[in-house]
Amino acid sequence: MTRPRLVEWWKQSPGHNAMLLDPRFNVMGAGISYTNSTYQIWGVVNFFGYTTLPAGTLDSPGGGAYGGGFPPPPPSLCDAPAKHMPPTLNLATAAITGPADLVSVDSAGQLLNRASTGPRTYAAPKVIGSGFSGAKEVFVTDWDRDGAFDVLAQWTNGNLTLYRGIAGGGFQAPITLGMGGWDTLTLAVGGWCATNRMPQILALDGAGNLYLYANKGSGDISQRVTIATGVYASRMSMVDYDGDGFQDILGLKTDGTVQLYRGGGATALRAEARPTVASGWTDVTGIRALRNVTGLNSTGVALRRANDTLQYWDLTAGSLATPSNIAGPWTGQRLAQ
Repeated sequence: MTRPRLVEWWKQSPGHNAMLLDPRFNVMGAGISYTNSTYQIWGVVNFFGYTTLPAGTLDSPGGGAYGGGFPPPPPSLCDAPAKHMPPTLNLATAAITGPADLVSVDSAGQLLNRASTGPRTYAAPKVIGSGFSGAKEVFVTDWDRDGAFDVLAQWTNGNLTLYRGIAGGGFQAPITLGMGGWDTLTLAVGGWCATNRMPQILALDGAGNLYLYANKGSGDISQRVTIATGVYASRMSMVDYDGDGFQDILGLKTDGTVQLYRGGGATALRAEARPTVASGWTDVTGIRALRNVTGLNSTGVALRRANDTLQYWDLTAGSLATPSNIAGPWTGQRLAQ
């Protein structure tokens, strides 16, 4: 939006126009705000020195949409199908009780959850599911934004399956979201789009193409858009690394270095250099983004490492802090992401 166009809108508003044309004006105050999803403008003007308001001025919100407001952005896969705020649920008896819980798959294909009990402390593992031996990766998310945590399973047969969590415990019958080809991709799941509260999937193929897949609820996931090329990683994790409110990607490379790909809340990655933010992670087999581990709204990542080691790296300060180990045992267990 250019400044001349904004002036033209003011000229079409009786109150604003009176302020612009009245020679008595030498002091004014104006404020502009807009909603982040519908691009509607609200304009407020203080008419200093008037004993009566100019004709056509309103003393409460409700003015017209002069000039049509901001032009709507072009359609993208970040567009939200509807405004959606999940309810606040009591998850004390749910399979996954909160965003700091640690979920893993053991050698028998059982899904285990360790509920967070305080800063970096966890309850004993509890079996919350079975039959996951054929899963390439398992992801924890609130896919349908109903307040209960769900599980996405990426299977070695190429399918992608959703297990919707039930607040009172357990999961609903699985729903197949995608059939064939998903086993060839490296995935990260989370709230990539700032204007869309539903989680999305970022998928990286072997040629270095990074795709964004839209959340279609229980429908088939097929619509995608390329958001970057030249991205090479053996594993990805979606997390707000720098604390700016937007999700970023940590890309673990085969040499054990970790490259940061920052997001800005829109479809594409930020156009900037990709710094290396960690090294020596050659033994890492799982990265899980976590919240509330060290305190409310804290951010960090858990790493499944060699032998019986699981580490937590805090990110609350906008960079990786010194890690601390989380007690196991973890032998024979793969970390859900």
